[in-house]
Amino acid sequence: MEQVDEGLFRGTPSPEWDIWGPMGGYIASFALRAVGATAGELQPAAFSCHYLGVARPEPVDIEVHHAKPGRTAASSTVTITQTGRPILNAMIWAVGPNEGLEHDESVAPDVPGPDELRPMSELMPEGSAAPVPFWNNIESRPITFDATRPPEGPSPAVWQQWLRFRGTPTFADPWTDAARSVVLIDLPSWPAAVRPHAWQRPPFTAPTLDLNVAFHRPALDEPWLLCDGAAPVSTRGMFGWRANVWSPGGALHASGGGQCLYRRMR
Repeated sequence: MEQVDEGLFRGTPSPEWDIWGPMGGYIASFALRAVGATAGELQPAAFSCHYLGVARPEPVDIEVHHAKPGRTAASSTVTITQTGRPILNAMIWAVGPNEGLEHDESVAPDVPGPDELRPMSELMPEGSAAPVPFWNNIESRPITFDATRPPEGPSPAVWQQWLRFRGTPTFADPWTDAARSVVLIDLPSWPAAVRPHAWQRPPFTAPTLDLNVAFHRPALDEPWLLCDGAAPVSTRGMFGWRANVWSPGGALHASGGGQCLYRRMR
């Protein structure tokens, strides 16, 4: 991604991050990082967006507008378009140093750590390729795994995996670090929602309508992050999901979720 003018950026989504098209959290990270490039010493606090279209692996235009500049808290809006077609609208809060009350009552899931689990590459049948290009970018170690396709029956709508980005697993820049959490909060939506139904091979996809992420603390020195997702309600042609991002020490780094809209496959 490059800056082409004040508040204007351009980037090109890579097909190497495709699932049904460019992975939603990956596209959202363009908006987050554009704000980070203009935020000075401020750090990411909250991100929300609406997905308006599916981008192609061609240049996108990213426009940042600082709706409320500030030294303690600043709000920005971002639009991503491609040849004039809307792709994403986002709102982002950035914050500076501030004092306040301190507590942490979050409880990490009681699951094995990444060093106690086998990588997906060893669990899949020999010679298996990644199901979509996206998975070539991330090393996965699932908490539970069933190689039977389709599975023999329904499973709970829960999806938990330890994940580590390949190439560069951690980033010193807090905005690039937060982009990892944006990707991981977006990731478990469909994998969690389909688990009660996968045994019936449902003829649906589920484009994401919106994504919301709260950044609690950076994970600058944590290559392995637990993506802890669930989709407890699926009704009215939609499902909602929620997700948390944990590090091996049990710290909660980000939380969020969103809703997806079913589309019948042709």
